[in-house]
Amino acid sequence: MHEFLALRTFFKRYWHRYALGILWLLAVDLLQLVTPRLLGLFADAYEQGHLTLDKAARYAGLILGVAVLIAIGRYFWRMYIMGTARLLDYTLRQQLFEHLQGLSPSFFDRHKTGDLMAHATNDVSAVRMAMGPGIVMAADSLFLTVATVISMVLVADWRLTLLALLPLPFLAWAVAHFGGQIHRRFRRVQEAFSALTDHVQENLAGIRVVRSFAQEEAEEAKFTEANRAYVRTNMHLVRVWALFQPLVQFVSGLGFVVVLGYGGTLVLRGHISLGDFVAFNSYLGMLTWPVMALGFVINHLQRGAASMGRLNVIFAQRSEVQEAKRPLDVARLRGSIEVRHLTFTYPGSPSPALRDVSFRLEPGQTLALVGRTGSGKSTLAQILLRLYDPPRGTVFLDGHDILDLPLARVREAIGYVSQESFLFSTSVAANIGFALEEPPPGRIEEASRIACIDEEVAALPHGYATEVGERGVTLSGGQRQRVAIARAVAKDPTILILDDALSAVDTQTEDRILSGLRDVIRSRTTILIAHRISTVQQADQILILDEGRVAERGTHLQLVARGGLYAWIHQRQLLEQSLAEEA
Repeated sequence: MHEFLALRTFFKRYWHRYALGILWLLAVDLLQLVTPRLLGLFADAYEQGHLTLDKAARYAGLILGVAVLIAIGRYFWRMYIMGTARLLDYTLRQQLFEHLQGLSPSFFDRHKTGDLMAHATNDVSAVRMAMGPGIVMAADSLFLTVATVISMVLVADWRLTLLALLPLPFLAWAVAHFGGQIHRRFRRVQEAFSALTDHVQENLAGIRVVRSFAQEEAEEAKFTEANRAYVRTNMHLVRVWALFQPLVQFVSGLGFVVVLGYGGTLVLRGHISLGDFVAFNSYLGMLTWPVMALGFVINHLQRGAASMGRLNVIFAQRSEVQEAKRPLDVARLRGSIEVRHLTFTYPGSPSPALRDVSFRLEPGQTLALVGRTGSGKSTLAQILLRLYDPPRGTVFLDGHDILDLPLARVREAIGYVSQESFLFSTSVAANIGFALEEPPPGRIEEASRIACIDEEVAALPHGYATEVGERGVTLSGGQRQRVAIARAVAKDPTILILDDALSAVDTQTEDRILSGLRDVIRSRTTILIAHRISTVQQADQILILDEGRVAERGTHLQLVARGGLYAWIHQRQLLEQSLAEEA
């Protein structure tokens, strides 16, 4: 159960709520012990001929009053214990989400979305059940067992009580034997559920690809196999649980039979009264619940421990990008960028993605990066965003080592348009204004105009309030790119990075967008990453990257005149354009 040590901060903060809940629970248990005693007194009065209608009504009224107090007590312990367990559910899920937000991209490269979703749903719920019903049943069964046994000793013969406790050693063995199996098997159940969730999430996200390749039946077969695997692991767990709980109840039932036989003999011999025997049997009946609860407690706690163990693995992950211990107090970045002999290797990669890259950009200048796929262009953009950390002393913003600047300050200064053009499942306006808490009046419309998407947004059913669907599925690829450009422009960043952001639009639309961006680019530092020469030819400086190295650098005219790789790419694209125009 050491897995639950990770929750100690929560328990230090809310222990008083659990304490109050347990006090109310114990009060209810004490009240429950009163009813059997009242029934015993009622039976004695009846046996001795002292029972009258007034006495019967008094006993009935007392039993009803006790029942009302028990109901009130149950309300309060449920509010305190179950309510705190719900608070734990909220806190744990919130901490998990915040922790995931701070992890490096490489973590998400290694972990599937469906698996992380299973952690945030099933695993968190299992911990809540352990810290809610699990704690209730543990405290209830422990106290009720002790209090009931004491009451049985006081009411009847000690030998009769000893007989009633004979099943306890066996129950202790059963808990030790079955508890470990439940823990291991439930962990496998959660892993199978993660695999199933991941399959569903991935399949639904790629449903258009599945249909376009007519792979519905193949995907259904894969889901069937994953679903069967989940059922199989559940059945392995159910077999243990199905054996454990009835076995516990059977053994406790045998003890009940023995007590009835021996207790009846004591009554016939006059060693105990009929009322005491009735009370004793009522107490013995009350012991049935703690015995049953024992099985539920082990089940909940072992399931919760298995899930908490899975969550602890996630919480133990640390981002490879760390905030500086004493970050520089920089109010706003002006936008100068300097890279000095940067060599960078992705974690786990055998070879560098960038090799000895150097350049300098002054505020307001534009740098273009051109090269084949995999030459390191996007890697450089991600380093500037500090999605990955470069070696110290290689990347500088405004003359400060990027590793010494606050992460938030660096990312606030950069407007980034990635290759994927990811959009959220919300309105067009919310996507464009994503970086702004309260967009200034006209900011979203102006950004849309610059990105040449304003007319198409106006033609949508609800204009800027139109929902774009998951990942912007209701928009075309070019429209998604332009909404993403508008989102970066609306942020009004000091540094603008466009990572192949015009690849999904035609050349005419590209010219319109570049024309609209001209004033924006002029007033801020810009990095253009592109395959088309037409996109980058107005840049102040162009770098040609080849296998992570700077193969060429210069302006458009200088590089064309040099006759190298850039000139070759330029000539090929001009030829492709002329052939397309002739066709």
